[in-house]
Amino acid sequence: MTDMGTDKVNWGPSTHGPIRTHEGANWVLFAGIMILLVGVINIIWGIAAVGNSKFFIDDATYVLSGLNTWGWIIMVIGVAQIFAAYSIWRGGQFGRWFGIAVAGLNAIGALMSISAYPFWGLAVFIVDVLVIYGLANYGGQHGIAE
Repeated sequence: MTDMGTDKVNWGPSTHGPIRTHEGANWVLFAGIMILLVGVINIIWGIAAVGNSKFFIDDATYVLSGLNTWGWIIMVIGVAQIFAAYSIWRGGQFGRWFGIAVAGLNAIGALMSISAYPFWGLAVFIVDVLVIYGLANYGGQHGIAE
């Protein structure tokens, strides 16, 4: 009778060693996922704002211009965020700095629309700060094969 508990199963490829991930790899993954998610939401928000959807409050005040202009601005930032997410997942310094720049622009945009939508603006601002933190602290490192 054989003991099934003593068999070792190698689930990885035998020609390559294990991949050791760097400290903060989860922060970079989180930053990429959140910047993609916020980018898609910003595109939807921008399309709704440009189309004068009934979702928005009629008498909302914005720091600069009106709802239609903010729709275009947020839509452009959303497209840039989707490209930033792709660039972050590709790795390298360009993706890191492009992601930080786009998250910073989105954070500024969220704060400038906070008078119209305070909770939404604050939530987007907090997500952008977490994305900037993850990319600034851990965005430049990669996994090393042993």
